Amino acid sequence: MPTSLDWLTARPIAHRGLHNIARGLIENTAGAVRAAIGANYGIEVDVQVSRDGEAMVHHDDVLGRLTEGEGRLDQFTAAELKRVPFRGSDEHMVTLGDLCDLVAGRVTMLVELKSRFDGDGRLPLRVAALLDRYHGPVAPMSFDPRQLAWLRQKTPRLPRGLVAAKYRPHPYWDQMSAWMRHSMGYLLTALTARPQFVAYAVDDLPALAPFIARHAFGLPLLTWAVRTEAERRLAERWADQMIFEGFQP
Repeated sequence: MPTSLDWLTARPIAHRGLHNIARGLIENTAGAVRAAIGANYGIEVDVQVSRDGEAMVHHDDVLGRLTEGEGRLDQFTAAELKRVPFRGSDEHMVTLGDLCDLVAGRVTMLVELKSRFDGDGRLPLRVAALLDRYHGPVAPMSFDPRQLAWLRQKTPRLPRGLVAAKYRPHPYWDQMSAWMRHSMGYLLTALTARPQFVAYAVDDLPALAPFIARHAFGLPLLTWAVRTEAERRLAERWADQMIFEGFQP
């Protein structure tokens, strides 16, 4: 693991891989990851926990938006989820271990831990175990500061990122406690998370809290998810690097 965080901001980062559904490249699949590697972009992926505590590479906590089947991911074992096909593709869900083997240190990898904000520590513990033995530029990140606290305890050498945005009604954020929902935009969740970098919503830039984190505390600032030219200009002005989708920088 490199000691400097320069690798974190050296190249644009493809949000959920370099996906393009028109080309059959589905988000958070091996194909989208290979496409990003081929273009020399960093990769951001999401992970959810399975019933048996495995870290599965998938954004949603339920099946059905992009896959066959239905039901919460944490109701299925990893073996069952690996058999779930993505519609319109020959792709299947992969584990974080599979992803680590595929990337093999060739590009930067960001791993966003999804959460139900219910105190379940299985996902951060599994991610810690996998990434602790991974050789390459990688960093976990999460909205949930408790997950980052678990990661800090288990793998203190890994850089950890706090994901944040100004609160607005959203099915994911509404699972948070009221305190967390309304404090994340001010980065008060960093008091628990103690991050080494911040990933802040581009829609909410510029903002005072990430400005202070970047300039007063020296934390690298990523911004997500950059999809338009206007957002790209915001990223260039207010952040150190962008997490992008829908175009190739």
